[in-house]
Amino acid sequence: MIVRTLETVPADATHWSSRSMARASGLSVSTVQRIWRAFGLQPHRLETFKLSTDPDFVAKVRNIVGLYVTPPQHAIVLCVDEKSQIQALDRSQPMFPLRPGQVARRSHDYKRHGVTSLFAALDIATGYVIGKCFPRHRAIEFRKFLDEIEGNVPADLDIHLVMDNYATHKTQLIRDWLAKRPRWHVHLTPTSSSWINQVERFFALLTDKKIGRGVHRDVTELQADITAFIDQHNLDPKPFRWTKSADQILASIERFCLHNTPVAQS
Repeated sequence: MIVRTLETVPADATHWSSRSMARASGLSVSTVQRIWRAFGLQPHRLETFKLSTDPDFVAKVRNIVGLYVTPPQHAIVLCVDEKSQIQALDRSQPMFPLRPGQVARRSHDYKRHGVTSLFAALDIATGYVIGKCFPRHRAIEFRKFLDEIEGNVPADLDIHLVMDNYATHKTQLIRDWLAKRPRWHVHLTPTSSSWINQVERFFALLTDKKIGRGVHRDVTELQADITAFIDQHNLDPKPFRWTKSADQILASIERFCLHNTPVAQS
């Protein structure tokens, strides 16, 4: 039964259930479940992963984690990215509010009222966020956001910018802008490694607390809600605590690669 669980699938499904395995093996459902628990088998579960193929992955991880663990003196480290295509969604019917014994309910369908893009820079030392919404997320909007950062950071501090390899960040317009400002230092994250950019954690908070269940009848309402969330966050900002060294991260990825064998695709 263990071999069948690991190496085969039922004729009518992509994975075994305890009932289908019980029928195929002649055992009871409870026996199948007990054996699966003993061997740590969970056919119903599926996790996703993405490994970076960046040839400079190790060097970039060491560089960025070094900034997080030992920030440079007389400088500010900012994690920058954009959350693009945020939709202003209005539900097609009124929402039923939370009541004793009843969870809040809303219609599954919605009306779209446009999109906005949020550019944000997270100060890793304080948790303070500089954020601004734009209708699009091109190089020209990114340059305007860099102007926003420039105006908010004291002139006597160097700026270390952690950002990804998105094409908007590497246009000639942006390269020329940065070349004229020697206090700016760019640190690119490895490809397919958004987890190393701390501003992504802030975006997750924004989605969870404000956008995910928000109702917005137009883009102006959406942008106002996002701005209010950032303002409220900045009243008492708290930095995210980075706990893993570069060596620990690289060792964890090595263990994953050594202990997992890809499944051949038919």
